[in-house]
Amino acid sequence: MDLFNDQRIVMTLDAGGTNFVFSAIKSGEIIVEPYTLPAEGDNLEKSLENIIKGFRYITSQLKEKPAAISFAFPGPADYPNGVIGDLVNLSAYHGGVALGPMLEEQFKIPVFINNDGDLFAYGEAIGGILPEINLKLEKAGSPKRYRNLLGVTLGTGFGGGVVHDGKLYIGDNAMAAEVYAFRNKLYPKMCAEDGISIRAVKTSYLKFSGEQENDSITPKDIFLIATGQIKGHKEAAIRAFTEMGEILGDVLAQLATTLDCLIVIGGGLSGASRFFMPAVLDEMNSWYELPDGDKVPRLIQKAVNLDSEEGINVIIHQKTVQLKVFGTDKRINYNPEAITGVGISRLGTSKATSLGAVAFALSMLDSK
Repeated sequence: MDLFNDQRIVMTLDAGGTNFVFSAIKSGEIIVEPYTLPAEGDNLEKSLENIIKGFRYITSQLKEKPAAISFAFPGPADYPNGVIGDLVNLSAYHGGVALGPMLEEQFKIPVFINNDGDLFAYGEAIGGILPEINLKLEKAGSPKRYRNLLGVTLGTGFGGGVVHDGKLYIGDNAMAAEVYAFRNKLYPKMCAEDGISIRAVKTSYLKFSGEQENDSITPKDIFLIATGQIKGHKEAAIRAFTEMGEILGDVLAQLATTLDCLIVIGGGLSGASRFFMPAVLDEMNSWYELPDGDKVPRLIQKAVNLDSEEGINVIIHQKTVQLKVFGTDKRINYNPEAITGVGISRLGTSKATSLGAVAFALSMLDSK
């Protein structure tokens, strides 16, 4: 599948807690003006009516019939069957809502629904950070290529997705990469999401600054305070992002031991990477203490920053040694260094998720 030359049209939906934004994509580009309707998350009938209305409007703007509908929707959900479970930010969705089958009945085309973290990772694997790094390796004359990608999103929640050898991995229960459920390193009775999310940054800033509860402050405000652009407790702001980075680094280190792949970070909080990325890499490259007092690296791989010139140089200039095969004239390439990389989304979270949705739909259509 060549996403950027494929002429099939896929209709998509950006499903937020407040608004639903509908569009259509062809050859990797949006081809109609996005159409927005309120989510009506507290009224199931109105919400479903708006989803149908939105896709009908997009259909009316197209000159040819779309091949499929594909989009991300909040979980928990039985994604393969298109059934949505009990949602927090769309309170009317309770008890199981057959959203996919409903849309298939209405539009008579295949409908694919996935988790936003999954589709974000897939989009970055198709047209973002994974092909970018492999192209740099190719231009540098390196035989090394990366085939797998972990994507995580930092925003209202903490989500994730895994792409293995060009295919989205969703698991037997469509629950793979539910990274929010990792244990929180600094607060072990809490889950990781309580340290890696918008609410976590706000809570940490108020705790470190000694300020009273402030519902109006946002992570953007805290970022501007950290950069000195607006007044506030600068050190507390920096510390809030640093603490998030340490918790995130712990989760990514655990995932790296299992998945051994490049890692891309998206979501609204990713814009503060200058403050949390050093802590992420420090944690991933930290050391374990042995009973005899000696130390060993936490990871076999060395983790580098894919957004820095130094990190890019390390990953594209990995050592390659030619070894002679005993008893023959043959030689093989051997990479004595294990390197992984962590970087911020190249496409932007929304675009990567949309591309992932389209790529997933087209791959499923081709498999049939």
